[in-house]
Amino acid sequence: MDAIAVTDNGLRWQPHPDLPAPEADEVRIRVAWAGMNRADLMQRDGHYPPPPGASDILGLEVSGTVAAVGDNVTHLRTGDPVCALLTGGGYASEVVVPAAQVLPVPPGLDLKQAAALPEVFATAWLNLYMEAALQPGERILLHAAASGVGTAVLQLARAMGNPVFATAGSADKLALCRELGADATWNRHQGSFVDAVKAWGGADMVLEPVGGDYIGDDQKILKPGGRILLIGLMGGRMAQLDLGLMLMKRQRLIGSTLRAQPVRTKGEIMDALYESVWPLLSAGDIRPVIDRTWPIVEADEAMAYLQSNTSAGKVLLSVP
Repeated sequence: MDAIAVTDNGLRWQPHPDLPAPEADEVRIRVAWAGMNRADLMQRDGHYPPPPGASDILGLEVSGTVAAVGDNVTHLRTGDPVCALLTGGGYASEVVVPAAQVLPVPPGLDLKQAAALPEVFATAWLNLYMEAALQPGERILLHAAASGVGTAVLQLARAMGNPVFATAGSADKLALCRELGADATWNRHQGSFVDAVKAWGGADMVLEPVGGDYIGDDQKILKPGGRILLIGLMGGRMAQLDLGLMLMKRQRLIGSTLRAQPVRTKGEIMDALYESVWPLLSAGDIRPVIDRTWPIVEADEAMAYLQSNTSAGKVLLSVP
């Protein structure tokens, strides 16, 4: 097989030792497309090592066709078009992954579109409806709303009856957010979002990929019993909390990562997506948002584009 290697001269597509045969509860996939995520940037730079036992190859989601199945796998067959949530290994011509983390491509979608689904919709579902346990009508403040995860959250929240206040960094990105279902928007270059969100009516939950100084402002707009779901640290590791406000308004700050979750939990998330999200995708009620694609041999250029913060939606790599 071939895979991307992180070298002193950048990302290189080169031969890699073949993977072992899938075990009883695993699936081997011949990769067609790999999704890019900010976690890949962090791992490339040495700031986000893979969990113990995971592949050290970059890549947390793929689409492709089933090449082989383990003895206990009954819901998938060789040749099936699928997409998969990975703990690592996606920037490669083949992956072996627990069957619980593999889903058939939604009817009506192709492999390119399917590669833009697993990580972002699994992250959205985990944080909105498992960790935060949002109820219909509860309101969300969503930062970096034009990101891959953001575009999934906007559509999923609209379908589930949760109004969203979206922040992003350009007029074009905010227009996309409104198209995808945002009820109100704010350009982060115009200063603090606090007054605007308060005027909107506040939020029951904040999906927070920034961290840093944003945490203190998030606290100010939360309703009683509100939750901050911290999923990233783009603004830094250190934050100042108002513990009195947290106490009196019964606020919760919850750290959340998808990658390190056990297979059982990932399987529960994927089952929920198959039941609740896949029908919406097939009906055209929600859609994968793809910004740009590159051949995997140009992964360095693709990653530089992702790092520039100009993308809106997913960046994908095509695998020969």
